Amino acid sequence: MTIDRSTRLLEPLRETVLTLLTPVTVLGESPYLLGRIAADTLASRESLEARLKALEADNLALSHLAQQYRVLREENDRLLALAGSRARLPVDVLAAEIIGIVPTANSHQVIVDKGRREGVAAGQAVIDASGLFGQVIETGQYTSRVLLVADRDHAVPVEINRNGVRSVAGGSGHIDRLELEFVPVTTDIKPGDLVVTSGLGGRFPRGYPVGEVKAVSIDPISSFAVVSVKPAAQLDRSRHVLITVGEIPEVLLSLDGVAPEATPNPLPAAPSSDATAPLTPGAAEGPQ
Repeated sequence: MTIDRSTRLLEPLRETVLTLLTPVTVLGESPYLLGRIAADTLASRESLEARLKALEADNLALSHLAQQYRVLREENDRLLALAGSRARLPVDVLAAEIIGIVPTANSHQVIVDKGRREGVAAGQAVIDASGLFGQVIETGQYTSRVLLVADRDHAVPVEINRNGVRSVAGGSGHIDRLELEFVPVTTDIKPGDLVVTSGLGGRFPRGYPVGEVKAVSIDPISSFAVVSVKPAAQLDRSRHVLITVGEIPEVLLSLDGVAPEATPNPLPAAPSSDATAPLTPGAAEGPQ
C-alpha cells in the first residue's frame, strides 16, 4: 500500500486487475440494469395504452359530432329547398313540421305541428320542397291532420304542362303512385310529361308540380287509358312542409277565365274544424 501510494510502480498491475474485473462488475449490475429497462418499458407501454384509449375516446366523440353535422347539413339543405318553394309561391304560407303518422291501414295521413291557433283550416293545400304534398282535412288547436296526395280519398285537378290537357290526379293508395282519372285513349299524354295543378277547384295554386307521368297503358276494350304518375313530393321522406294559409288570388286558380265556383270540386269533403270524432278508426294520433 505504501509503495502504491508513493510510487507508480503498481499502476499497470492495478489497471490490469480492473480490466479483468470489469466483466464481473457488469455481470453483477446487469439485474439492476435489466430491471430498470423493464420498468421503463412497462411504463412506456402503459403510457401508450392510456394514450391509445384517450385517442379512441376522442375519435368516438368526433364521429358522433360528424354524424350530427351530417344530419344537420341535410336538414339545412331540405329547409333551404323548402324556402325556395316558399319564395315561388305568391300566397301566404306557414312552415310546419310533421310530428306523427296516422296509423290507419290503406290510408296515408300525417300530423303536423300547426293548428287553428296559427290560422290553419281544413281544405288548405300542403306542399314540400318538391311539389304538392296533400291538403289539410282536420284541424285542432295546435295540430292538424294532412291527407297525402297518394291516399285513395285524395284527388286534385291537374293539367299536362306540355300541352295543357286537363285531368284529375287521384291517389292510388300506394305512396309512390298517382293515377290520372278518365283519360281517353286518344289523349296526347306520354311518359316524362310533367303534371301540374290546374288551379280549378279553388284549393290549389295553379302550376305547382304534382308529379311525372311514368307509364301510359291502353286496354283495347276500354275507352280510357291507365296513366301512372310518380308524385313530385317526397311523401315518405319530407319532414317539413308549407301550408297555404293565405287566400289564393283568383288569377292563380285559373288563367282561362273559368271561375273556381264553376268547376265541381273533386276533392273529398273536409270535416268541420270543430269535429271531434276521428276520421278513421284507430287514428289515435289525431289533432289535439
